[in-house]
Amino acid sequence: MAEPKIGIIGAGGIAPSHIEGFLAAGAEVVAIANRTVSKAQSLAGRYAIPLVCSSLDEMLAKAPLDAVTIAAPTFMHAPLAVQALRAGLHVFCEKPPALNAHEAEAMADAAARSGKVLMFNFNNRARPEAQAMMEFIQRGGVGRINSAQAAWVRQMGIPGYGGWFTNKKYAGGGAMIDLIHMADLALYFMDFPKPDYVLASNFYNFQHDEAFRSDYGEQIEAESSSGGGQKAVMDVETACHAMVTFKTGQCLMIRSSWAEMVERERASVTFQGAWAGGTLERIFSTQGGPLVADTTDGFGRAAADNGKNSYIDRCKLFVLDNGKIIERSLVFGAGQDDMGRRANVANFVKAMRGEARPLNTPNQAVRLMKIIDAIYESAATKQPVSVAG
Repeated sequence: MAEPKIGIIGAGGIAPSHIEGFLAAGAEVVAIANRTVSKAQSLAGRYAIPLVCSSLDEMLAKAPLDAVTIAAPTFMHAPLAVQALRAGLHVFCEKPPALNAHEAEAMADAAARSGKVLMFNFNNRARPEAQAMMEFIQRGGVGRINSAQAAWVRQMGIPGYGGWFTNKKYAGGGAMIDLIHMADLALYFMDFPKPDYVLASNFYNFQHDEAFRSDYGEQIEAESSSGGGQKAVMDVETACHAMVTFKTGQCLMIRSSWAEMVERERASVTFQGAWAGGTLERIFSTQGGPLVADTTDGFGRAAADNGKNSYIDRCKLFVLDNGKIIERSLVFGAGQDDMGRRANVANFVKAMRGEARPLNTPNQAVRLMKIIDAIYESAATKQPVSVAG
């Protein structure tokens, strides 16, 4: 395949990262579609995208495409992906994969029938430190991972107010399904064992407290052709704590929050293996004040910008050496500023060309969504839930 031709679906806040990722990967972005055409026109002008459309149907009719990327709200992921796959296109889709496992299964089935690549924006797998950790795991340095803890926690990070992120009908849920990255990364390290049971609790604190809302989040566009905004809804959890057990005997703790009383925002995976343990963590400056280099304590690496957008990455292994547990820092390359987003898109482009294996697969997405479904059911029923399939 020569320079692949990409169509962008969606013109919201995440769309620029998709566009820039494809341009950096050597692809040609030839069209962009959005229900509010003016938003698509704005991005088209910014990135010199030649064709602006109001729908995927229009894009399919007018643009020569090899693939589309779905940078739209979650409720649109499954129908758009299935339509594009049936049209013979490769699909790159924003996370979470879908509203639920049933939709994810429909997407996986469409990908299998089409023979095209379907990948999701689980960009944290593509971070260089995650790949360095995975290489060590695959070489057998860890042994079976017995247990892991996945967390993405924020102090004040409820996205918007009344936008699609806070409406279960459009988002599928709140903090748990939105901050799905670390659960996915932990399962990736664990080689996606088959889940058995889930026990979870959801919390709804600070839903209507303006102090806990971030400036991220968008109003959804009207589903009807008549236009108009949607009524503000906030019916999703602000925090979720869950325990997943697997048929292999392994277990995973998951903690996701938009609003909790914590020191500062952190995204991390920690695991304990038969022969070694490890931790991969990003600590953000947001709401916790600026980070300074000496807070790494030789344990990680601070970003060059120690202002509002600074962060510290930590990546360590804990191994047995001469009867003692020692810490080993993993050496990884540059590129941490985008948390693997460009590298993930580059992998998708290579997978389209048959030059690389996809970093994530539709079947993995289905398994992850089955766990998410069970988490929400357990939290609602206050009972352990067996994970289907």
